[in-house]
Amino acid sequence: MPTIAVVGEVVADAVLPPDGIVDGAAHLTVHPGGGPANFAVAVSRLGTTARFAGRLSTGALGSLCRDKLEASNVDLSASEAASEPATLAIARLDASGAASYEFYTDGTADWAWTDKSLAPLVDGPFPSDERPLAIHTGTLALALQPSGQVIENLLARARAQLTISVDPNLRTLLVPIETYRAVIDRWAGLSDIVRLSEDDLVQLWPGHTPEQAAAHLHDLGVPLVVVSLGADGAFGSLRGESVRVPIAPTDLVDTVGAGDSFHGGMMHHLAVAGHLGGRLDRLDLAGLTEALAFASRVSAINCSRAGANPPWAWELADQR
Repeated sequence: MPTIAVVGEVVADAVLPPDGIVDGAAHLTVHPGGGPANFAVAVSRLGTTARFAGRLSTGALGSLCRDKLEASNVDLSASEAASEPATLAIARLDASGAASYEFYTDGTADWAWTDKSLAPLVDGPFPSDERPLAIHTGTLALALQPSGQVIENLLARARAQLTISVDPNLRTLLVPIETYRAVIDRWAGLSDIVRLSEDDLVQLWPGHTPEQAAAHLHDLGVPLVVVSLGADGAFGSLRGESVRVPIAPTDLVDTVGAGDSFHGGMMHHLAVAGHLGGRLDRLDLAGLTEALAFASRVSAINCSRAGANPPWAWELADQR
């Protein structure tokens, strides 16, 4: 199977349901998470090799996250054991199952990458000579420093050989929206695929339609722009040709990891179809539509259970 490299944070998601505060105490359920880690789990469970570069804390929460990655067959050969504590997020659910987040990142493990420590992710040596076709990143590791600049350096070097995928996944409680607006064009200049959530779109370019956002990103050289629209499905634009796909039906439990699962499903489909490894020159609108429809099914299953818990390949096969 093809290989996709992934770099970014591993986060312990402490989920607080709407009725989770009882007698003055918060009743939290902790799930392994973090946008890039969730993406790696989604890709790996579907059958594509996900080679994940994360700094995995050796503490209790870091071990919880490592266990999930290993159980999901994620390749951790490019990851590092870290003495710092794991990053913690509190995901508070509203009555509809939608999540809002607060983060605890000071002194945690995820941000201490160097150019040298990340280089093997794209330079090898690779297990069984499994050279990656693409590299995916985003969320906090790309936005916070010093890791952000190190990852940008890696993308700039990798772009000659690999398809570059970025999910900004804005976290404006930690990173001011002005910072995102200042760097999004630079990230786009390194990218072949940019996926935004509807919330990302509203915050980055208030009043813009998905078509307008895609046109801007295409002008910066991004071949494929995808916007996840929640209950309205997903929008995709390939060099200016656009398509919309509906949301797949689901019994909603929560939306934690929904976007990561969607993006992982899309990338897996593109990898298996032979579209990764360059500038997406062989991808057409029909192929994109198939990838988005598949990704919608992946995300729907994730949303039908608690936390970031994307499906295995056999679960999608059972739906046919």
